[in-house]
Amino acid sequence: MYSIGMFSKITKITVKALRYYDKVGLLKPERVLDNGYRYYSSEKLFDIQKIISLKQMGFSIKEISNILKANNPENFLLERKNEIENGLKNDTAMLNEVLYYLNNLKENIKMEYQIILKELPEVIVYSKRMRVPNYDAYFELIPEIGEQIKASNPDLKCRVPEYCFIMYYDKQFKENDIDVEFCEAVDKFGVETDSIKFKKMSKVPIAACVMHKGPYSNLRKAYAEVFKWIEDNGYKAIAPARESYIDGIWNKNDEKDWLTEVQVPISKK
Repeated sequence: MYSIGMFSKITKITVKALRYYDKVGLLKPERVLDNGYRYYSSEKLFDIQKIISLKQMGFSIKEISNILKANNPENFLLERKNEIENGLKNDTAMLNEVLYYLNNLKENIKMEYQIILKELPEVIVYSKRMRVPNYDAYFELIPEIGEQIKASNPDLKCRVPEYCFIMYYDKQFKENDIDVEFCEAVDKFGVETDSIKFKKMSKVPIAACVMHKGPYSNLRKAYAEVFKWIEDNGYKAIAPARESYIDGIWNKNDEKDWLTEVQVPISKK
């Protein structure tokens, strides 16, 4: 038998902690004398090792107690395994962000574009898939789409906050004859036209996103930066990129003030 003091030295567990384990029923001493002195057998060394091991896995005292009482502790361990794996993914993503910034600082690169990861919401949209001759055509085509929908759906309201975007389907950058789909998020399904349809777009769990301020002619720089980040950080694009229009010709007179977010749905390779 070991006194509580000697047991504490052997196990590297404080006397205070051993008394607490006794109080909550996690580790009972072999004997307790009338004067309150606690004594532990060598068999208790195996029990304390289990407790220490489970603590090192991140389990709380209450969770450890439940595990030791369970007939099959596998479910507890599998749940903890998933928590750790998810934590590692988040930590890896944060580490990559830090390394990305450090690398740019070392190379004295101006941080013009900052990539973030976020979820894109599930939305109802009216949309039109079309081929446009060039990017300047947007200034005529998109207002026309809005007018057509408004004529057939006078009570239709845009989603709040507004979410208007274009998706690109060409496999590479093109300046002419571009395959695009214009989408505007709205509050409900409405009356369709021959070319404008309503649909529900599923939530995107994770997208690499970057803000671009300035004319659309310079957007290729934002695309280059976000796709470089995706490749460097072990991701892959899994759906067409979106250009989400926040500020533009409709509310800003100077194209230098136009604000666009490039959103690329991604997953790990």
